[in-house]
Amino acid sequence: MHNPVTVEVLRGNLVESRHRGMAVVMDGAGDVVFSAGDVDGGVFPRSACKAMQALPLVESGAADAYGFGDRELAFACASHSGEDAHVQLAASMLAKAGKDVETLECGAHWSSDQKTIIHQARTLEKPSALHNNCSGKHSGFICTCAHTGMETKGYVDYDHPLQAEIRSTMESLTGAAIGHDNCGVDGCSIPTYAIPLKGLAHGFAKMVTGQGLEQARAKASRRLIDACMAQPFYVAGTGRTCTKLMEIAPGQIFAKTGAEGVFVAALPQQGIAMVVKCEDGTTRAAEAMIAALLARYFEKDSSEQQALLSMANRSMKNWNGIHVGDIRVTTRL
Repeated sequence: MHNPVTVEVLRGNLVESRHRGMAVVMDGAGDVVFSAGDVDGGVFPRSACKAMQALPLVESGAADAYGFGDRELAFACASHSGEDAHVQLAASMLAKAGKDVETLECGAHWSSDQKTIIHQARTLEKPSALHNNCSGKHSGFICTCAHTGMETKGYVDYDHPLQAEIRSTMESLTGAAIGHDNCGVDGCSIPTYAIPLKGLAHGFAKMVTGQGLEQARAKASRRLIDACMAQPFYVAGTGRTCTKLMEIAPGQIFAKTGAEGVFVAALPQQGIAMVVKCEDGTTRAAEAMIAALLARYFEKDSSEQQALLSMANRSMKNWNGIHVGDIRVTTRL
């Protein structure tokens, strides 16, 4: 199946580049509300599924035991920019479990955000694992292990009990079979699994509606989703798309990016969730796609819809501030 062109990039009045992609919107009952492209094929969600991976932190009682509030829970679902507040929160979460940066197994890297990396280069000799964009998720993993008595060493390995629990959780939510056959290694060293777009969207729709979930999981799911919407800065950071999307309609939009052109979003009040994947892995296209999809479900000409559409269809300027082209979604979305 050929995926449709979902985003075009214009230079002047001519199309310079085209991005193909797939997209799906699902409700809690598992019904398809909208789809485009091959939504049954397996896709690595990468960091887009972090809210699912954070469920053991809440369900085990670790979050309550360590006194975590919305900031910490949002951060456990984050792909952050490594800003000072992010680094400090990661260290604080670890300290509450009696751990420190040496326990993290996510690796270290500089921020991908230009302003943040300039600040880091001026103030640091080198980044630590606390600066890794996944340090919030990993701090949540470590806290879960510490609280439940699991060994923290090797918590990223496929055979570690925590990763087995995460596999079971994701299978239950998505309906997908998860194991070695559809497993890869993510950038932060944990296992990642190829899941059909429909299954991923249905899983998030279940998280925001509670449909098909046991009461405890439904409660934990909404607690994580609500925390992300309440603290969007700790999900991503200054100027980041996840943060900006959730700030457009506070308490109404959940949004989370993943590497290689994946984006998840949900509208809890409407009981729907959506996932997009840019076929060539380009983030700019995935960001335009998810903003356009979200805009479909807000009142016509409302301030929220207009703000979303301005993110989906935006101009490009060169270093002199001259308008040189546009990014726009196609009619397929």
